[in-house]
Amino acid sequence: ITCPGVLLKDKEELYLSVSVLGQYKKTQCVPAAFPLFFQEKLVFEKAFADIVDPGDLVKLLELDTAVLELIQLVPPVGKILATYEENTRDFLFPDPKLTRGHHGLDREILMKRTSSFPGIAPKLRFSTSSLITEKLLSSEESHMQ
Repeated sequence: ITCPGVLLKDKEELYLSVSVLGQYKKTQCVPAAFPLFFQEKLVFEKAFADIVDPGDLVKLLELDTAVLELIQLVPPVGKILATYEENTRDFLFPDPKLTRGHHGLDREILMKRTSSFPGIAPKLRFSTSSLITEKLLSSEESHMQ
């Protein structure tokens, strides 16, 4: 995350929280000095037992919202400095015109700063990759469905 010229008045560490498909993950904490480097992978796995048609999966992803928050560990509960929200379909599968490279590699987005953030909107650089596989139902699962 870059934000040229911005100095945070609080010196507590920061982390990035990510919520996708009803799952929540967060990065390790980093020092409160830009640029912030989160060099880790967050893996989200989800099985959709009731989805048979790929079009239904697309609709479900469009209804879900991916939420990213930049949070500083300011007591008592932490302070949200910036956020980003987008429907999960567009987050995982961005329009090819908006990305350089392939399948969401090296994307850049501007986060929306909160009133707690002292400068311009921070820019987040990241990549996503997705794997969708079919799973044959077992005879027991098939009977239930």
